[in-house]
Amino acid sequence: MYPAQIVEPMKGEMLEGGFDELLSADAVDAALSREGTSLVFINSVCGCAAGSARPGVLMAVQNSPRRPDQLLTSFAGFDVEAVKKIREHLMPYPPSSPAIALFKNGQLVHFIERHMIEGRPAQMIAQNLIGAFEEHCN
Repeated sequence: MYPAQIVEPMKGEMLEGGFDELLSADAVDAALSREGTSLVFINSVCGCAAGSARPGVLMAVQNSPRRPDQLLTSFAGFDVEAVKKIREHLMPYPPSSPAIALFKNGQLVHFIERHMIEGRPAQMIAQNLIGAFEEHCN
């Protein structure tokens, strides 16, 4: 488990961007059982999270005319129970962090795994997500 002093600034970046934290398995199930769209970002301490994933996710939600109903985040290696539960909802995909998932009415409709984030600029991640928002969000 990562120390709080390392994780908190990275969590804070997403919270300032309008995301709500998922800190328990029950919170994950409650959030994903709601009707509508939910963007779930599994945050991470790695360089690709800092350089591409976090900025790309924030860029997408700030610049898309359509946005998910819920913006949710949990931190791999820190919010252990919540991330484990999120990953159950992502099956059959293997564990990945960072990872970005879009759910509609509790069903996974779009997923970006770590290997799709690594080496790609934040703008590419944002464009990918904006396309998914246009397709799945009202």
